[in-house]
Amino acid sequence: MLLLLLLSACSHRPQFDTAQVTTTLTPQQVIAEAPQHVGKEVLWGGMIIHANNLAEGARLEILAYPLDSSQTPRLNQPPLGRFLLQHDGYLETLDYAPGRRLSVHGSIERIEDGMVDQSPYRFPVVSARKLHLWPRGEPAQPRINFGIGVVFGR
Repeated sequence: MLLLLLLSACSHRPQFDTAQVTTTLTPQQVIAEAPQHVGKEVLWGGMIIHANNLAEGARLEILAYPLDSSQTPRLNQPPLGRFLLQHDGYLETLDYAPGRRLSVHGSIERIEDGMVDQSPYRFPVVSARKLHLWPRGEPAQPRINFGIGVVFGR
């Protein structure tokens, strides 16, 4: 019974296939060593800065952060640079809104020149294979309670 409870508590985690993923590669490294990383599979995540839908699909600008063991972006760590996410099809921009956390498995398609405010910036462009949009707010900490009794709370 306890095993079923623990398994159901973990079921909201994304299931990314990381067999072909280059786990140590960051957006900053891709920009610095651009040609050799095009085509590589990555598992990146971070906070959505901007999202819009275009004729060819959705496009998101992401501020990348390191991922923890459950592939959740660790917003309390220093950012790793920015990247653009290209997704085939429509994404609801009210859900994929600025400030939301997102993890993505995809491949590096190219490097694209753009702007961050008034400064030029080079973005790795990742073609999404699988996305996971995390719940709003800070990541929930695991809560496991054992005992017998009555608990009152808000």
